[in-house]
Amino acid sequence: QVQLVESGGGLVQAGGSLRLSCAASGLTVGPYTMDWFRQSPGKGRRFVASINWSGRSTYYADSVKGRFTISRDNNGNTDLEMNNLKSEDTAVYYCAAHSGATTDIGAGAMEYWGKGTLVTVSS
Repeated sequence: QVQLVESGGGLVQAGGSLRLSCAASGLTVGPYTMDWFRQSPGKGRRFVASINWSGRSTYYADSVKGRFTISRDNNGNTDLEMNNLKSEDTAVYYCAAHSGATTDIGAGAMEYWGKGTLVTVSS
């Protein structure tokens, strides 16, 4: 049984940093791409970043490029380092996994989801 558990969310001031972690278990078959999505109140779940199974290929949403960094280990545990946070980054952040490419960024392509962790950025 695959489980993805996010941690590291919290309250941070604008311009600050936060590091989210996703603990993965049960990903025993096939190379999985790991992803981060976020969902703000009243909005749909949106892609943030992805990293392929080897960690050598990453992909970012334009809104976070240059500020966020995704990384992972061989077990699928995935981190999202978030710097220079803005109020518009406030959202519930979700970890996800799928067997496609890093550029397969539709929420419908994800095979597994975590339950999310809340990030609140105060201005």
